[in-house]
Amino acid sequence: MNPYLPTWLLVGAMSLAPGSVLAQDQGAQANGPVAGALELELNDAMAVDGGCRLTFLVENGVGGDLSALSLETAMMNIEGRVAQVTLFDFGDLSAGRPRVRQFDLSELACEDLGTVLINGVTACEGTGIEPGACQSALTLSSRVVIDLAG
Repeated sequence: MNPYLPTWLLVGAMSLAPGSVLAQDQGAQANGPVAGALELELNDAMAVDGGCRLTFLVENGVGGDLSALSLETAMMNIEGRVAQVTLFDFGDLSAGRPRVRQFDLSELACEDLGTVLINGVTACEGTGIEPGACQSALTLSSRVVIDLAG
């Protein structure tokens, strides 16, 4: 540490650094999906009518419009046991456009849900889309305490 630099200057400079990184990260997200990626984010989980509503943000960067995307999912409770297996049908997804999709899980409380496991891609269709493109392009993230894994 340079003894000639005032402490307040160093503290001020260090406090700006995280904000700069965050601004760069948000700028990258504002420019759309990463080329070649199918970005799936578990954005929210909300209790509804004796179950749990999962909200996903999906961005298609696989190189063309998708006419169908379906994912086989396993809901794992907080103890790691499979509580439910289901298909999530994301429908059609235009290239480069973010979309929000919601799915209701009956008889499964959000607070009991530990992980949403993407077990596989059951449909990935679109003009010029190669078989397996969605599986290999899938990137997962979660903004909630429930993990999204695959």
